[in-house]
Amino acid sequence: MENYLRKNFAVEPKRPSEEALRRWRSAVALVKNRSRRFRMVADLAKRAEADRRRKIIQEKIRVALYVQKAALNFIDAGKQAESKLPEDVRKAGFHIGADELASIVRSHDMSSFEEHGGVEGLAKKVSVSLTNGVVPTDISFRQNIYGNNKFDEKPARSFWMFVWEALHDLTLIILIVCAVVSIGVGVATEGWPGGLYDGLGIVLCIFLVVFVTAISDYKQSLQFKDLDKEKKNILVQVTREGCRQKISIYDLVVGDIVHLSIGDQVPADGVLISGYSLSIDESSLSGESEPVKVTQERPFLLSGTKVQDGSGKMLVTTVGMRTEWGRLMVTLSEGGVDETPLQVKLNGVATVIGKIGLVFAVLTFLVLTIRFMVTKAKLGEIEKWGMSDVLVLLNFFAVAVTIIVVAVPEGLPLAVTLSLAFAMKKLMSDKALVRHLSACETMGSATCICTDKTGTLTTNHMVVDKIWTCGRTISIAGDNKREDVLRSSIAGEVLDLLLQSIFQNTGAEVVKGKDGKNNILGSPTETAILEFGLLLGGEFKKYRKESTILKVEPFNSEKKRMSVLVSLSNGGENRAFCKGASEIILESCNKVINVDGKAEHLSKEQKKYITDVINGFACEALRTLCLAFKDVKDTSDVHSDSIPQENYTLIAVIGIKDPVRPGVRQAVETCLSAGIKVRIVTGDNINTAKAIARECGILTENGLAIEGPEFRDMSPRQMEETIPKLQVLARSLPLDKHKLVTYLRKEFKEVVAVTGDGTNDAPALHEADIGLAMGIAGCKRKCRCYHNG
Repeated sequence: MENYLRKNFAVEPKRPSEEALRRWRSAVALVKNRSRRFRMVADLAKRAEADRRRKIIQEKIRVALYVQKAALNFIDAGKQAESKLPEDVRKAGFHIGADELASIVRSHDMSSFEEHGGVEGLAKKVSVSLTNGVVPTDISFRQNIYGNNKFDEKPARSFWMFVWEALHDLTLIILIVCAVVSIGVGVATEGWPGGLYDGLGIVLCIFLVVFVTAISDYKQSLQFKDLDKEKKNILVQVTREGCRQKISIYDLVVGDIVHLSIGDQVPADGVLISGYSLSIDESSLSGESEPVKVTQERPFLLSGTKVQDGSGKMLVTTVGMRTEWGRLMVTLSEGGVDETPLQVKLNGVATVIGKIGLVFAVLTFLVLTIRFMVTKAKLGEIEKWGMSDVLVLLNFFAVAVTIIVVAVPEGLPLAVTLSLAFAMKKLMSDKALVRHLSACETMGSATCICTDKTGTLTTNHMVVDKIWTCGRTISIAGDNKREDVLRSSIAGEVLDLLLQSIFQNTGAEVVKGKDGKNNILGSPTETAILEFGLLLGGEFKKYRKESTILKVEPFNSEKKRMSVLVSLSNGGENRAFCKGASEIILESCNKVINVDGKAEHLSKEQKKYITDVINGFACEALRTLCLAFKDVKDTSDVHSDSIPQENYTLIAVIGIKDPVRPGVRQAVETCLSAGIKVRIVTGDNINTAKAIARECGILTENGLAIEGPEFRDMSPRQMEETIPKLQVLARSLPLDKHKLVTYLRKEFKEVVAVTGDGTNDAPALHEADIGLAMGIAGCKRKCRCYHNG
């Protein structure tokens, strides 16, 4: 049986080929109710049709996005000329209709966009301030006029549809025929009502089976519907009534100001208000793999696309079914989810058992029939047939059908599906959303875990613990945490420069909450640095008003730095600030701030000393960052495509404390005792990573800790020797993590689980057997690329 299952039911757990899926479907020749037994697996015919239609629509969208044929623009312009402002829109105080807004963004009509006054003009026409956003009291009003940000879904099937589906079971149909014949023969031979009993008994059994099956399937469908709704409920950051806050994607309305950063999904159609290096992946809509730069000259953003790089703010112009994504989804039928490997194997077992049951059922019927015929022949009654003889043969047939009913375990795959669904529900109660059922079964088979450090093993509640500046190290604890003590420890000019670097070069924002207190919205690292700036007595808005931001290069996992170019108000000078990985920023510096607060040449001895300071911080399990600046006098640098990368002046080295989560060491010990290897793969400093790894019990005496550049330069043979001993991979790029996971899966045949909390983890999450994306407690940048987990 094992060879049979391997030959016919060998389906890859990840991204199986269509040929393999068709092979195992054809192998399942004996089923009691095919439509019910395989309803939780992919419908290949529907999926192929959906793909065909998707490509057609994507081609149309691609033409609209990139070619913008004159005929299409002419038609849209004609429609706009003929369109009149709807009465309900005019009465509501708005000056543009929902269909016209949708048409401008959908066709990327720059002429109409400019005719309406650009983004400022559209904001006025939808009665919203680009600074303060939507007033909460107007939300229901806007939903009535412009619609809700929800997509139309197929109506849920009623309970009676499940009853009808259960009645299509071939075995039940045979039993119904048996019941009818039994009642007819019984009444004819035994009279009324005695002849009804056998037939009614079969009918009662059928009724019981159908309703138990229908109730089970109906409850399961409701559960999956709730899970799917929860899975799609994404939180987005918006500005409403002057406050930046998080809301559900379903609560988004036309006029909302949405903040976008790397890894975010664009939640609705809209236009760009402002942004820096904003790059959008539109492959889900247009099929084009090349990212699209969104600028003031090309300000249109479409729902369902992903932010690949940069950051920005957008004005929502279209929501729900009027968006490009909504129009695409309404034309496609779902092809169903991929079946899990366990489902495939269990259906194979059910088929084998069913075939055996069928053989024994036929043999039983033949043996009983032959015995009955031989008995009649011995009694010389072979030519005499009556209703009682027909009833006996019917009973034999019922026995054979009963054997098939008992033998074919049709409910086995269903039972497993239900148990996995309940496992999903249980994980949801632990704040874990599972995208695919297969994750619930594959998690138990994991042999290796590649985990990120920050926000996964650590709490991600970061605070500045130490700072090195002007040649001295200051510990931020006890009395040193007081503003007056800290300010007196840092020279006045250096303090001002430090605060400029903190408040100008940040992707986070300090906002006033409804309680009047300062709230910081941003990644945990940014939050920790801004909290430190506020602790020093700095004011976020004051420093922002003192200068104008000219360019921003947001942090990404390849450069491992964030840079900003500002124009200072005093004298109109330009100054560049950068911060990021300590070793990288230090290499970009040729000067350093001294004890007197003056910039001096950075000698090799000083650079070695600062490197020792960085390593000392890292050995104390502190995450280290360097802050630096450069005065830009050459105007050609200002107008170039990028911010200067070299010849900076080092201001400070900051050590951020990120304590290990409670229970991590015990969890690691449990994994090791179960034979599961745990590896840390992080972009952080190697000394910090090793300190955390030792604290968690991951790094052992015989274990190996290396950095990404060394790993990626290894030959395949070196990797085969290194990977089994590898326990810490520091300063890694996204492709390093992806490469490690690929090697573990394909060369070492490991079942790999990957945990991550940032967009840099997305390639590895996608490649892994189980991808666990952290999105609440540990999130540097929310990652929307969940794979199996």
